[in-house]
Amino acid sequence: MVTFRMVIASLLLFIPVYGIGQDSIGLMPYAENPTYWQYRGQPLLLLGGSVTDHLFLIDDLEQHLDALQSVGANYVRNTMSQREERNLKPHRLLPTGKFNLDLWNDAYWERFANFLAWTSERTIIVQIEVWDRFDFSQEHWRDSPWNPVNNVNYTAADVGLATQYPDHPSRDRQPFFHSIPGMPNYLSQLDRIRDYQEAFVRKMLSYSFQYDHVLYCMNNETSTPAAWGQYWIDLIRREAKSKGRIVQTTDMFDDAFRGDEAIHTPLIFNDAEHYTFADISQVNSRNFDETHWERVNWLLERVNQNRRPSNHVKIYGSGYLGFGTGGPEDGVERFWRNLLAGSAAVRFHREDSGNGFNDRAQASIKAGRLLEEQIKFWNVSPHMELLGDREPNEAYLAADPGNSYLLYFTNGGSVSLDLGGSPGHFKVTWISLSMGIPVDTTSEQNKRKATMSVEGETKVTLTAPYKGGWVAAIVRQ
Repeated sequence: MVTFRMVIASLLLFIPVYGIGQDSIGLMPYAENPTYWQYRGQPLLLLGGSVTDHLFLIDDLEQHLDALQSVGANYVRNTMSQREERNLKPHRLLPTGKFNLDLWNDAYWERFANFLAWTSERTIIVQIEVWDRFDFSQEHWRDSPWNPVNNVNYTAADVGLATQYPDHPSRDRQPFFHSIPGMPNYLSQLDRIRDYQEAFVRKMLSYSFQYDHVLYCMNNETSTPAAWGQYWIDLIRREAKSKGRIVQTTDMFDDAFRGDEAIHTPLIFNDAEHYTFADISQVNSRNFDETHWERVNWLLERVNQNRRPSNHVKIYGSGYLGFGTGGPEDGVERFWRNLLAGSAAVRFHREDSGNGFNDRAQASIKAGRLLEEQIKFWNVSPHMELLGDREPNEAYLAADPGNSYLLYFTNGGSVSLDLGGSPGHFKVTWISLSMGIPVDTTSEQNKRKATMSVEGETKVTLTAPYKGGWVAAIVRQ
């Protein structure tokens, strides 16, 4: 269905944005603190969670977007998935049961067009992943239009692709991701594949360039050499420049969870031209508690040598899966540690690897918005040195010393906060992370806990009201 908004947007596609006043430009690093985002001239904290990773293909999309918006979510992941049933692939399925890569499946692209229009209407920022390695290996490769046995365009001998790739995609055995000359497994036959790949990307851009709320990530947790992702970054940026568009691009490397032992992730640290923002999502698997906090801060410190936003489009934490998701409580902890460390965008990964859009996810998003009413995250930074009497992984602090303090307890607890050198009265508001609301103020007992006052110029003891996750906004009056 083509809407009036989509028609107007398609006309605006041909109006260059360079030279327009800055308030008219869409998503870009925040002018006053480039480690965060701004949208149309206003700073914007991105909080998200959703039921799946390829939202444009679900049937009840509008209702889900409304539900996201109702709790304050404004950030979704969208893989350009090619793993759905045969009638929702990007290419046309012929009556013979084979695909024609020279023709498009209108149903797939109409859903993508609607998704972009509806997220734009709700100011929900979209992070696209152009390629997902899991779409092209194992069981998903068997049904893929790109598989030589499934299309009328080429044979296996024509392009150098096999009909089966049974290995886990992390082993990088799929030549599909080596179609760029100079790559380790490049073959000249793959030029034909690359032509079709470029056609697919340009088709995607013909829709996404109509909007200003889109981020571009080349891959999902890639272990392929960086030349693959950089090729597509260069193509997207050339296409954007030719249309007078400004775009933000990155790649998601699989080894971010290794911290200072990572091999691929450090490529983003000093290459701010290709990687105009960072996605360090993979730090959110395998790492727990203090180790997670330390590795997030290590990554942010190095990304911010060239100051840019750092996103977490996937925060694992559910299912207790073998590769290191942990449980739902770990997802909540990672979400909040990422925020206090200074990340620009955080989103719960879909179930069963994350909290998706379950009650825990919704409560944390609500709590984030409540905190934002009192403390802007781009005005604070980690200040763990101000905490005392702290147990490992008990509490974390971000602050603008003397003005505001954001204190997070993972599961109840009590710590001291050094307000020395900070005169005045400080209001303390407690917010429950299990419910996403300030603690009940209907009784006098809870009223004292929900909103209290402490004096500056000394060390104060702060104790979470109950067990479970809590955040406190401590703001000078």
